[in-house]
Amino acid sequence: MKKKIDYDSFARATSVQVRRQFQTRRTGLGTAQVEASRLKNGDNKLTYHQKTPLIVEAIKAYLTPFTLVLILLAVISFFTDYVKAAPQDRSLFGVLIIIVLVLISGTMSLIQTVQSDQAADRMESMVTSTVSVKRAGQIRDISPDDIVCGDLVQLSAGAMIPADLRLLESKDLSVSQAALTGESYPVEKNADAHVTEAASETSYQNLVFMGSNVFSGTAEAIVIATGDRTVFGDVVKDLGAKPTPTNFETGVQQTSLLLIRFMSLMAPTVIIINGFTKGDWMQALTFGLSVAVGLTPEMLPMIVTTNLVRGANRMAKKGTLIKHLNAIQNFGAIDVLCTDKTGTLTEDKIVLSQYLNCAGQTDERVLRTAYLNSFYQTGLKNLLDVAVINATKARFATESFNYEKLDEIPFDFQRRRMSVVVRDQTGSAQLITKGAIEEMLAVTHYVEQNGEVEPLAASEKKQVLARVAQLNAQGLRVIGVAQKTYQTAPRNFSVAEENDMTLVGYLAFLDPPKKSAKAALQKLKKLEVNVKVLTGDNELVTRAMCNQVGLDHAELITGEQLNSLDETQMSAAVERNQVFVKLNPQQKKHIMSLLKENGHTVGFMGDGINDAPAMKTADVGISVDTAVDVAKDSADVILLHKDLDVLATGLLVGRETFGNIMKYIKATTSSNFGNMLSVLCASIFLPFLPMLPVQILLLNLIYDLACMSIPWDRMDPEYLEKPKKWTANSISKFMIWFGPTSSIFDITTYLLLYFVICPGIVGGSYHTLSATQQVVFIALFHAGWFVESLWTQTLVLHALRTPKIPFIQSTAAKALLIASAVEISFGSLLPFTTIGHDIGLTNLPMSYWPWLLLTVVAYLVVVTFAKKIYLKKFVELL
Repeated sequence: MKKKIDYDSFARATSVQVRRQFQTRRTGLGTAQVEASRLKNGDNKLTYHQKTPLIVEAIKAYLTPFTLVLILLAVISFFTDYVKAAPQDRSLFGVLIIIVLVLISGTMSLIQTVQSDQAADRMESMVTSTVSVKRAGQIRDISPDDIVCGDLVQLSAGAMIPADLRLLESKDLSVSQAALTGESYPVEKNADAHVTEAASETSYQNLVFMGSNVFSGTAEAIVIATGDRTVFGDVVKDLGAKPTPTNFETGVQQTSLLLIRFMSLMAPTVIIINGFTKGDWMQALTFGLSVAVGLTPEMLPMIVTTNLVRGANRMAKKGTLIKHLNAIQNFGAIDVLCTDKTGTLTEDKIVLSQYLNCAGQTDERVLRTAYLNSFYQTGLKNLLDVAVINATKARFATESFNYEKLDEIPFDFQRRRMSVVVRDQTGSAQLITKGAIEEMLAVTHYVEQNGEVEPLAASEKKQVLARVAQLNAQGLRVIGVAQKTYQTAPRNFSVAEENDMTLVGYLAFLDPPKKSAKAALQKLKKLEVNVKVLTGDNELVTRAMCNQVGLDHAELITGEQLNSLDETQMSAAVERNQVFVKLNPQQKKHIMSLLKENGHTVGFMGDGINDAPAMKTADVGISVDTAVDVAKDSADVILLHKDLDVLATGLLVGRETFGNIMKYIKATTSSNFGNMLSVLCASIFLPFLPMLPVQILLLNLIYDLACMSIPWDRMDPEYLEKPKKWTANSISKFMIWFGPTSSIFDITTYLLLYFVICPGIVGGSYHTLSATQQVVFIALFHAGWFVESLWTQTLVLHALRTPKIPFIQSTAAKALLIASAVEISFGSLLPFTTIGHDIGLTNLPMSYWPWLLLTVVAYLVVVTFAKKIYLKKFVELL
């Protein structure tokens, strides 16, 4: 493992000492030195992203807990039904049904995973860039990947910083670190800066870092860290680690284990009972395994995937790319949404908010004066200059400003001011200066008040500073504007002319909130989502933004304050506080972990490198289309349109998707459990198997194919009002509650078939019949129970999909209604077909159907009443 970079040491060393450490001459590294440095210090590449091979994705798709059980059953069924069976009894029908279930489920999951990965790949930036490097006395443009420690890098306005650098020479250098630190404004950097204690590496004025870009000025710098050893690399190093399981994934795992536990209990019980009562242990084994299949929601992976894919497609139509399908359901489970400020809640675009005279009143003269300074300077216009120019053009016809530029005094970081000299048509010249308030007060001896120029007394300086503090408290960045008039302008202007000036007023700048932010956050609040702001920016700016978007910031805490807390106190603090400021990336990540430990399903929205670790740790990482590549790579969801309202839409889609998944799991597992419980009871008393293994498998296949329409169903509006979480505990309660309810009617059907219908058709009770008649009796019994089971299992899905009265107060979507009708029709006709006869069914008499309708109606009525009791006891149905 390579040694950690000592940034403080590099910041304090002289330029000569840094060059000597890497043996870098003024002409740059030679070819041999480049290769030696690469070998010693490593490549300038990040290794956080490793794509999962297709073969691994295929294994994960086909080998789920459920499919493993099915594959085991298929192998056993092959031996019992084919290898060990008599030649005339050999059948692969059951094996084929299981294989079909596995193939459909696995293939659907694999296809959607591959499509999701391909969509994510298209989102990655394909833009290539180059870096200007001095090597062997020549300036060369090379790929950032080819940079090595000791290289001399040439920086200019607009350049991306390819590695961590120590400045050797600089001129008017301003660097944007927003993606790395979350700060809206560019920061000043200076090769000759005096080094003091720094709060973080990015605070050193003579160091610049990978992931930043040059806003203005020029510099020569030496590379001190590359690739994974950079600050950037440290931020993203955890992105390649295996993510912690999300609420969705944990729910699937818990449900799978729950059902496997039920299978491990039920199947052996059925095998033992049937082995002792029927005497045929091989038949008992086959039947017990079929019961295990009957308990298994075989199509769970496919139903889940289909639900998620449909949700992703719906989101895509609204301008949102779902990179990871599981994020759809997790959207619905989010009860805490953490968001960065810059670029997510704000426009990440500086605007001139106010132009005020020294009395604190809006004054167009201040704006016009500032415009002359910003417009006539020859350097690269920074964000503040652009904001001033845009505001002036929106207010005045600037082409009528007839001035001639005479000179300028460029900005530097010691003065923190810049000046231009202009002459109007009367020949009067003005020196116009703007800069930081403290530096402006140092060179102004007069103040303009009500059109009059007065001496700037100490008391008035205090008033100026007090007004600026008020503006800062509103989150505004303030600079001062001053001017000095000459009747006869000197031939050459210098910094010495910046004295005895008159303070004209102030300019206040703001990174405004997005127009959609306030309404979207209010909508999220109505959906019971607690929104927290986590930012690297300062307290004043963040408070102002919170005011403007309607976020409660009464409980605000800084990163430094968080560090002073122990783990227990910090866990309480993340619950109590809504706004967190001056955070570093690892603190954001830690907050995500603590919220998850506290039982929340957490979403994190960000767009910078500093947001990536938190996005990776959250249950759902959300980013925007303009985010840096690392943030987009860490995100599960990317907003292609800068409309935060799509988050609320995503929550609703997620909750509906979750509801549809729960419909299938809860209704299917409860009815399957009820059926198998009925089979268990019947096995004790019946002299034959209540249903053949192949019939159980076919029953499941018909039902599951119809369930493929569930993703197109709708949820009741009331269901979508609250976050939804997946817990296996709720599924077990549902199974135990509604499974035995269905068993009541299964048993009444058994009794009706065994004592009434079958004896009436065949001509006597089972024990009085001949062997041939007993075969007919058994086939008739199987057909009656097969059809009844299919009807009740299908219709109870409609009863359990809503807390309301089915078909009256809440009706399923057309797709589910049609699929249910087709399923019932096919299952009802099956006993009359050759396929039905081949699997041991026979024609049902007319006397059976009125009893069936009575049974189904009674069942639905009982389930409706059971739902009311269940809701009183457990509050939620799905």
